[in-house]
Amino acid sequence: MNTAAASTVSVIITAHDAADTIADAVRTALAEAETAEVIVVDDASGDDTAAVAEKSGQGDNRLTVLRCAVNGGPAAARNRALDIATGDFVAVLDADDFVLPGRFARLLAISGADMIADNILFVAESAGPGDLPAAPVVSPRVIDLDLAGFVRANHSVRGSKRQEWGFLKPVMRRAFLQAHGLRYDETMRLGEDYDLYVRMLQKRARFRVSTEVGYAARWRFDSLSSRHSTTDLQALHTAALAHLAAEGMDETARAALGVHAGELRRRFLLRAFLDRRAQAGRAGALLSACRDPLTLAPIARGILRDKLSARRPAPASRIGRLLIE
Repeated sequence: MNTAAASTVSVIITAHDAADTIADAVRTALAEAETAEVIVVDDASGDDTAAVAEKSGQGDNRLTVLRCAVNGGPAAARNRALDIATGDFVAVLDADDFVLPGRFARLLAISGADMIADNILFVAESAGPGDLPAAPVVSPRVIDLDLAGFVRANHSVRGSKRQEWGFLKPVMRRAFLQAHGLRYDETMRLGEDYDLYVRMLQKRARFRVSTEVGYAARWRFDSLSSRHSTTDLQALHTAALAHLAAEGMDETARAALGVHAGELRRRFLLRAFLDRRAQAGRAGALLSACRDPLTLAPIARGILRDKLSARRPAPASRIGRLLIE
């Protein structure tokens, strides 16, 4: 018996004010033969997200729609779905994205993994499953990803393009999550996927990544993930420090996590300084920063980088491009 082919997937879709896009997410997830269930969690939307999701299921009994009275963020909503999921694997699907045909069959055919991800095609906001750009050609291969490699793939390295593999959407073995008591950190509204993947890898999860395309992400340059609040960055930095404090890692992984934590600290300090400047003026912000002289250098470098970035051409659109090129 082919156990990979017999595996099932619980698809988790958390949504907030996603009535315009959620139908494609639900329909494409239900179209996959390996989908045991689609669990939509409406995170206190102010629009018709829940009703659109239910209608798009066309009576399919694999669809469950849950409604939250209070917006708790994507991590809390995903945990609510994880608590009732029954599939062998769980797959998170953002409400404005959709699955490409045959995705789960291709992923589940890759053996020996607790996390299996594939390539992401970025598409326009107006694009749908039947209106996709031609995907760039890639050589099909499977990459075995360890903790250090995954963390490094999320660093901002001067002179090179950041890979941002924290955007990957792996199917995750539910038994592994259950055995290690792993859930999303509900204090986070930024980087909650990255945080969970790091903690899984620290528990020796096997992470395999296919370069083949199976996931379509609608791309907006000014998306929520591009607007980081001070609180969000602080929570992400706190998670990074917790990653560093974990035991049992080799020095290569610890070094990669240290670089990442330092990068997040600089981003957080700059964002906090800019907030203080908006509230208390430049002099007040400088006075506050001078109380901790060790923060002055990273703040100054961050301001300089921002000024230099403002002079550069706008970043190229990701539409029609792949996450793994």
